[in-house]
Amino acid sequence: MTRTRRAVGMVWAGVVFVVLSAVTGLLAAGLVVPAAALAGVGGRAAATGVDLLPADLETPPQPERSRVLMADGSVLADFYDQDRVYVELDDIAPVMQQAQVAIEDHRFYEHGALDLTGTLRALLQNTAGGEATQGGSSITQQYVKMVQVEKARVAGDEEGIRAAQERSYARKIQEMRYAIGLEKRLSKDEILERYLNLAYYGDGAYGVNQAAWHYFGTTAADLDLAEAAMLAGLVQNPTATDPVRFPERAVERRGVVLDRMADLGLVSRQAADEARQQPWDPDQVRPQRNGCVESEFPFLCDYVRRTLVADASWGGTVAEREAVLQRGGLTIRTRIDPGTQRVAEEAIADLVSPTDPVISTMTLVEPGTGLIRAMAQSRPEMGDGRGETYYNYAVPARLGGAEGFQAGSTFKTFVAAAALEQGISVSRRYDAPARRDFSGTRFRSCDGPVTVPDGYRPKNSTRSGDDMTLRTATAWSVNTYYLQLGRDTGMCHVTDMLERTGVELSDGTPWAEQSSIFSLPLGPVDITPLSLTEAYATFAADGVHCEPVVVASVTDREGRQLPVPEAGCERVVGKEVARGVNQLLRGVMDATGRPADPGDGHPLAGKTGATDDSNATWFCGYSPEVAGCASIAVDKTHPYWDDHRRSLTGLSLEGGRVLTGDGGGDAGRHLWRPVMGEALEDEPRTRFTPPSSRRLGGGR
Repeated sequence: MTRTRRAVGMVWAGVVFVVLSAVTGLLAAGLVVPAAALAGVGGRAAATGVDLLPADLETPPQPERSRVLMADGSVLADFYDQDRVYVELDDIAPVMQQAQVAIEDHRFYEHGALDLTGTLRALLQNTAGGEATQGGSSITQQYVKMVQVEKARVAGDEEGIRAAQERSYARKIQEMRYAIGLEKRLSKDEILERYLNLAYYGDGAYGVNQAAWHYFGTTAADLDLAEAAMLAGLVQNPTATDPVRFPERAVERRGVVLDRMADLGLVSRQAADEARQQPWDPDQVRPQRNGCVESEFPFLCDYVRRTLVADASWGGTVAEREAVLQRGGLTIRTRIDPGTQRVAEEAIADLVSPTDPVISTMTLVEPGTGLIRAMAQSRPEMGDGRGETYYNYAVPARLGGAEGFQAGSTFKTFVAAAALEQGISVSRRYDAPARRDFSGTRFRSCDGPVTVPDGYRPKNSTRSGDDMTLRTATAWSVNTYYLQLGRDTGMCHVTDMLERTGVELSDGTPWAEQSSIFSLPLGPVDITPLSLTEAYATFAADGVHCEPVVVASVTDREGRQLPVPEAGCERVVGKEVARGVNQLLRGVMDATGRPADPGDGHPLAGKTGATDDSNATWFCGYSPEVAGCASIAVDKTHPYWDDHRRSLTGLSLEGGRVLTGDGGGDAGRHLWRPVMGEALEDEPRTRFTPPSSRRLGGGR
């Protein structure tokens, strides 16, 4: 027996000698690992031969989730490549730190960058020919490997990912050198903090904080023993022990961690046994919501995303901007009011079904800032099923939009503004019969004189009369009056006003090309709904135009402010002209706009809109605090219209309502009134500043 023991000892000594010789040979080949690190003296005593440490191993890029918040702080959406939120070590439960160290490297705080015992054991267990070198890695070594894999993955370097995981002595020795260099620069606590935040815990959860929320609905700071043991056990093989796909394996692995913690005296055997009895229910896992499809308001979310990735200040290419959004750990704040947004969606849903052959939109913008407060449509779900869409019908095609809609009589506002700007008085009088023949009428476009073709005999849908003033014609939306006003103002001035205030043609053509359309005051061209709200907000802001923006601010993971798309607010209409328009539209609220008034005491201005053939109805209006447009329009792509005249008048909707084709009734009463009532609930009752009597009289 003594001889046998002696023989075994000699064999073991020989093996150790061979292994140490192999390691020494590799190190001597230029990959110098100081003896101090192997002996456990500490990484900070390492020699200068390992100072060539890549800087990003010390402060590597850890992709973090970006979050979009609404005005009340609630979450609109998360965007991430890896669902991670970085937390400091003080915000990670001590029991979680203990569990991770116990199962991965229980002597982490005792040895240097390398664990000599573990390293030798791993080397002895692997082949002697330079093949696999798995196991035995310290937490610092594991962290180095994680960083190298992550760097390559972020760069899209598949070869780099393979190289970082290569099972070879050369790769292992480099990992050792980097680990020693890292411990010269970072404390053990700093390394553990980075490790716990970078580690993958399975089922799409990156970093301990998101894993805690995903699996247990808690934070890293509040993990208990059973939870910490399960998470710690996942890191070694997060795919094979995935608690959702393989709950039995995850529970078994948790038991291994608990036993290890008890063996090391970190917890009592009784505490470990009690934690082992804690049930695990995969059904309690919180779903991960990434992107817009799962957002409560997917089209608002998509508009935020498209706006950001279109901003060149975020990167030279769309891919670079997407990477910032997906990995930057940003906090993106908007002025979207979720209460108003829900009311807008409910109001539309009460009137128009997603499968009706019409499309309804409601948009709200803050005058003077351009910030979008709400944006809803009758097809609120993203998808290609019945009643679903991927189009945001309120916005231009470049930001996810589709077809535009005729603006109808909402354009009379811009004719009035252009007329006041040209010095025409609100007292300007025209005979406005119920129907008038404008055949042969000559007017001036941007390209010169134009003659109206024969047969153009439009009619009024409300009041008519002789010797009518601009005030009355605006209040009752009198067509035959406004066509004469447009003629005398000059259509080039009208299109210039439309362009300056922000109205956008859905096909993107220049406004000047529309100045030869005599019926332009009646809104016969297709525009994008959000741009019309933007334009009405210009008058609410006393003539200051702002591009609509959805992002109020963006901060990075360090709390630094990042550039956001700017509204570019600037004066485009004189104050007196804007105030004159406001006063004219105030009169609408006592006439055709009365059905839209919430009656809550807020001063309001507005304009009804309907097209000649009733294929679209609108109500646009505002207070000094909020501007909004509601629309209902024929869906030109719906097969229903293949066999029916394209008119909203008398159309029966699935919900049981029958449309009248009237802007104040359909869009005003059912959509604009409840939504604006909600939007203005907490706003002051600010009065409009009246224009000077000189401006109303037509003076410049």
